[in-house]
Amino acid sequence: MARLRTGLFVAGLLLAPLAAGGCIQPWVTERMEEKYLHQNDYRTPIMPPIREGFPPPLCVDEPSEQEVLRAMPHVKNGVPFFYEEFRDDIEIVCEKLVDKIDPPRFFPLVGPAQLHHCHWKCTIYYTETVQSSMPYPVYLKKRRVEVVYIDKDHLHAYVGCDPDAQKSAAKDLSGP
Repeated sequence: MARLRTGLFVAGLLLAPLAAGGCIQPWVTERMEEKYLHQNDYRTPIMPPIREGFPPPLCVDEPSEQEVLRAMPHVKNGVPFFYEEFRDDIEIVCEKLVDKIDPPRFFPLVGPAQLHHCHWKCTIYYTETVQSSMPYPVYLKKRRVEVVYIDKDHLHAYVGCDPDAQKSAAKDLSGP
């Protein structure tokens, strides 16, 4: 949290001279928020080991709407009244493409682990609205489809085939 405040403070200092002239567009702060608030989107979590005798874990957590919308290309930055673009009536359909677990191998800074591949295809249906008021009013609406591929890969710690070691590792990784 302190890192976020520091980053926003420094960005504010750098952008203050531009704000005095009225040159800052509203999308600038949105891009700054994306950069600092969603840092964990691309980090790989480490899960407890896969236990012998139990069914292998499945990829059941599909990407959230926020993750899918952040993965989409941004709306073009417009100038108010000259050119503005909006997305309305958004519908998201996710389908699982890959659910596969690799054999154990060594990962630096993690140790022996198994990579669990979870790949999703997300189809976004939306209405694109382009609006302009100058030099003459224009209002265009088109139905669009966008496809985004999201990987939600994660690691499962590997401790071997010893059931006691698997149980203790599962307790250590799941917390108190």
